[in-house]
Amino acid sequence: MRRVPAHRGGRTRDGGVLVKAFRYHRPADVAEAVAVLAAEPQAAYLGGGTNLVDLMKLGVQRPDVLVDVTRLPLDTVEELPDGGLRIGATVRNSDLAAHPVVRRDYPVLARALLAAASGQLRNMATTGGNLLQRTRCVYFQDTGKACNKREPGSGCAALHGQNRDLAVLDWSEQCVATHPSDLAVALAALDTVVEVHEADGPRDIQIADFYRSPGSHPERETTVARGALITAVRLPPLPAARRSTYLKVRDRASFAFAAGSVAAVLDLDGDVVRDVRLAYGAVAHRPWRAYRAEEELRGRPFSPELAARAADAELAEARPLRHNGFKLPLTRAITVRALTELASS
Repeated sequence: MRRVPAHRGGRTRDGGVLVKAFRYHRPADVAEAVAVLAAEPQAAYLGGGTNLVDLMKLGVQRPDVLVDVTRLPLDTVEELPDGGLRIGATVRNSDLAAHPVVRRDYPVLARALLAAASGQLRNMATTGGNLLQRTRCVYFQDTGKACNKREPGSGCAALHGQNRDLAVLDWSEQCVATHPSDLAVALAALDTVVEVHEADGPRDIQIADFYRSPGSHPERETTVARGALITAVRLPPLPAARRSTYLKVRDRASFAFAAGSVAAVLDLDGDVVRDVRLAYGAVAHRPWRAYRAEEELRGRPFSPELAARAADAELAEARPLRHNGFKLPLTRAITVRALTELASS
């Protein structure tokens, strides 16, 4: 364990210095890290810091204690006896994207990571931290605006404001934010298991059950107890994933969050779809697994027209906001493109 003196940081909206002292704690093991979070209501885990530090600078998050988990033994990628893969929570995104087993057996994952950020950020960002990214909604990031996710009960300025980048599926009157992680979208398509350590001990959570819909409590983003630490993610053996891809559309090619994205896995028997997995990014409060689209595709001869109908089936209950109706044809187009490229590969 290591303690250092408090640090100060942040700023006011008029440019003055916002004084916020916080303590730094380096735990000796996972159990100690979780115990600190359980005892400190305003503590936060520090991994790569690529999201948390930005939010601290903006005054959106103001932790009393930073618990540095980067020295814990959670930084390995391990091949499992059943053919799956276990990825430690502090594995850096750049290392994971370059891992030979990931590139060979789960190319959708490598491509999602490479599309997610600049090389400098990938060198810092961690697997666990990536899954727990906070939304990039501009109203969430501006402490002068109403945001139920940042301050429950304050309202949602995005609902009738600038909502071009926000949700078309599974939003509520309380929140229309989207989840920003590309990695989480790829993991959703792969039926990943998230390993967490809570105050009561370790447990496994299917990624489909890991994230919450916004409902009336958008500040509750996952189903884990407060203070839980992600220790690893576990990919199942999935031979079909060798034919997989990640397609992301963004406003600028250099580095930006998605306007729309799709993770796709396609397994063909001749030209018939034997199995398919689809997950969408930038359309909902959580990575969106496209189960309806998968059912439309499975067991039928593949064609671009079938892919378009499948996407339309998935988006049938979408509720676009004033500025983001373009996401429906965009999502249909990237679904068709991704699956057609896989079918011809």
